[in-house]
Amino acid sequence: MLESSLKPPALRSAPVTLDDVARLAQVSAITVSRVINRPGMVSERTAKRVRKAIDKIGYVPNLAAGSLVSQRSRLVIVVMPSIANHVFVETIRHLSQALAKERYQLMLCQSGYSEQSEIELVDTLLSRRPDGLVLTTALSNESARQRLINRDLPVVEAWELKDQPIDAVVGFSHAAAGAAMAAHMLAKGYRRFGLVWSNDARAASRLHACRATLLAAGATVLETVLVEVPVSVGYGRSGLTQILDHHSDIDAVICSIDLLAQGVLAEAQARGLRVPEQLGVMGFGDLDFAAHIQPPLTTVRADGARIGQLAAQFLLQRIEGRVGRGELVEDVGFEIVERGTA
Repeated sequence: MLESSLKPPALRSAPVTLDDVARLAQVSAITVSRVINRPGMVSERTAKRVRKAIDKIGYVPNLAAGSLVSQRSRLVIVVMPSIANHVFVETIRHLSQALAKERYQLMLCQSGYSEQSEIELVDTLLSRRPDGLVLTTALSNESARQRLINRDLPVVEAWELKDQPIDAVVGFSHAAAGAAMAAHMLAKGYRRFGLVWSNDARAASRLHACRATLLAAGATVLETVLVEVPVSVGYGRSGLTQILDHHSDIDAVICSIDLLAQGVLAEAQARGLRVPEQLGVMGFGDLDFAAHIQPPLTTVRADGARIGQLAAQFLLQRIEGRVGRGELVEDVGFEIVERGTA
């Protein structure tokens, strides 16, 4: 049992210190610091005693003071184009869990899809003095990219492979994914296509490769409907409506993301079209609902959890100086998930 003459937190005139915890737990101050910052260096028995002391007297580590000594903020910022983008959920969850084990806090930042605002965004992020950045979408503005390179801040670009990365990269080829989507639908016998696609740079890579593969195989792309980001199910419904208004003989629709494919499927069913017999539908992302709608959605899956785990691993290696800039690149690949819509 821990015994101490220390007053309860509410009655103390000064903040509880690390030395107070050490006295109560009957360990050294450096041991308390290790439990807080590097728990793997301390036995579980000792760590439990220290944590019990921390809980008893309400000690809160002074991260600002610690950062002055270590020159680290223990802050990692993740930049997302939109918090409405469900594709990144597993990546963020696993990234956060892995970094939390090393006592890093995650801050989410919504960037939007405007290239014009990227320089201001980067300047704002750098002003926070993070130990690292994770970009789930690429920066288009070269000046913004150069700011990060000049700062020599550890950066992981996730969900895409880059020919000229800022630093570390973990992702896959979106062009290869787009070609694979087209190849799958061609193999199922579909020949007259409509495309419902989100209007952003990464999706554009998939679109170009998808169209090229379809046309090279002699298939017909009857119409391409581009929708603004962030997308919604409603955009998928209106996209199919637009295509059918001009081309009633279409036999397949490929979508840039599962949300659009869900909308296409809903509109097809509302019109009495049998899927996949009369209309094949394919999405991208394998979002949570994809396996549970009727019929289940054929789509493309990238391992978002693994991307998050590797992003954390790469970031920690860079922060700790174990590897140099540009040395970490991982292609996690993707897979076609064949279900009931195509």
